[in-house]
Amino acid sequence: MKRLVLARRENPTRGGQPLAFLVGLVFALVIGALLLWSSGDPVIDTYQRMWERSFGSRDVISATLNRAVPLALAGLAVSIAAKMGLWNIGAEGQILFGATAAAGMARIGDSWPGPVLITAMLIAAAIGGALWALGPALARSEIGVSEIITTLMLNEVALRVIRYLQSGPWKDPDGFGNLQVTPLPDQAALGNIWERAHLGVLIALAVIAFFAWFMTRSVWGYELRIAGSSAKAATYIGISMRTKVLGVLLLSGAVAGFAGGIELTGTASRLNENISNGFGFAGIIVAALALMRPSGVLVVAVAFGGLQVGGQSIQLLGVSSAVSAILQALILFGAIGAGVLSAYQIRLVDRKVA
Repeated sequence: MKRLVLARRENPTRGGQPLAFLVGLVFALVIGALLLWSSGDPVIDTYQRMWERSFGSRDVISATLNRAVPLALAGLAVSIAAKMGLWNIGAEGQILFGATAAAGMARIGDSWPGPVLITAMLIAAAIGGALWALGPALARSEIGVSEIITTLMLNEVALRVIRYLQSGPWKDPDGFGNLQVTPLPDQAALGNIWERAHLGVLIALAVIAFFAWFMTRSVWGYELRIAGSSAKAATYIGISMRTKVLGVLLLSGAVAGFAGGIELTGTASRLNENISNGFGFAGIIVAALALMRPSGVLVVAVAFGGLQVGGQSIQLLGVSSAVSAILQALILFGAIGAGVLSAYQIRLVDRKVA
């Protein structure tokens, strides 16, 4: 009897993660084309329109960059936690609560100058995201409760908080019966820097660059890598695992909350329950494809931003926008498969008889 096994290659295939991502992209496009063809949708026209509406001109590129901002920051938040071997599945809720905290600050400082108000809103958003991660962080660091369950459960709670606010204390009296929050002050909007791309693009770029340096060059980042690779080694050299777990989950939540603040001030005119639009969950895929490296989330986020923006445009062709989500998932599967096969090879060996 024979069986298939994975055996580590002596010399892994060259190209690494960039090659794996490219293979995943090609795999997704091929399978996606088969799905479109089987459903009777035009394959070439669909892909051409997705490209033209995401990277075909300066105007649509700027829209893609705006969409990439929350994806990149959500991916960064997930990757920070992953350095400790932790999974922050609650970036979606942290984005929502970060945006809620920023909206609350806008209500307090509705007469403040724009730069002051926006700065205060973004700080409030980061604090809000950290506070939303505080419960799971304490549960994980103090009594060992899985952060996967607790962060995931809080996503729905954050959504319910916004629904309560828009139908209760923050309800817009001029909403003509619609359940919505009062709009933000005019000075709470980030200005555009290029076509439709807002200032949040540069802010996100600066945040990602800082964390790329901080996670690799700082003492805290060095200790984090040690703690993530070996708890025993970290404890032996005096690193407190409880403190590191608490700190990294709070930092991860703060980055996700900051993404909510950027999205609110950059593209929205008021707080609403769709402010995240699934960015927190998509950020998990972004982080996975970037190998949990802050330096890689930006490139992956731009690619996924283009997929999402282009996916919205194909509805005019009568094609479901769900194609975009399917392609994102296929890219992940293809890239993971390519990554595994670059380091391992499939062998047929004899099955041992007990």
